[in-house]
Amino acid sequence: MEEPKWLEALLRTNYFNICPRHCETPRNECNMFCLSCQNAAFCIYCRTSLHIDHPVLQIRRSSYHNVVRVSEIEKALDIRGVQNYVINSARVLFLNERPQPKNSSHGATSSTTKTISNFCETCCRTLLDPARFCSLGCKAEGMRKNKEEEEERLRKERQQETHKGTHPPTHTSNSRRRKGTPHRAPFAS
Repeated sequence: MEEPKWLEALLRTNYFNICPRHCETPRNECNMFCLSCQNAAFCIYCRTSLHIDHPVLQIRRSSYHNVVRVSEIEKALDIRGVQNYVINSARVLFLNERPQPKNSSHGATSSTTKTISNFCETCCRTLLDPARFCSLGCKAEGMRKNKEEEEERLRKERQQETHKGTHPPTHTSNSRRRKGTPHRAPFAS
């Protein structure tokens, strides 16, 4: 996933504060994020006045955590590998990593649920689907880590290529010789 410039701002923005421009109006929560402007969250009234023709994501809440509908985010971002959840009949995904439940155990099973054996590659949270990440934030972190590891691997390969010509030639098996005076076994009597 090539990380778009707005992703980091989307993940770090504080949502659901009261809009300072519309503090006297109902439904004034700042739960929208503009992909063009990439700055602070804003409310529905700001959208109609300041972001009318801009691509906008509406952030929602689920168990005190920020989520976004899959149908909105998939138009702007590759979300393959991120765990989806169905909340209020809508497929959503979490923006950021959530704390692991205290009583969770890897590979937990119960008589009413299937075996849980997938884990987020970034935070190790248990996943139900064959997904790699529990949230957009974990995917972004995982992709950054993978990119850094790939760059480090390429750097080492280039360094090895550069030094290839400076090493003495390797000896073949029949050209192995001892250094110094040879030590012979004594003659048998």
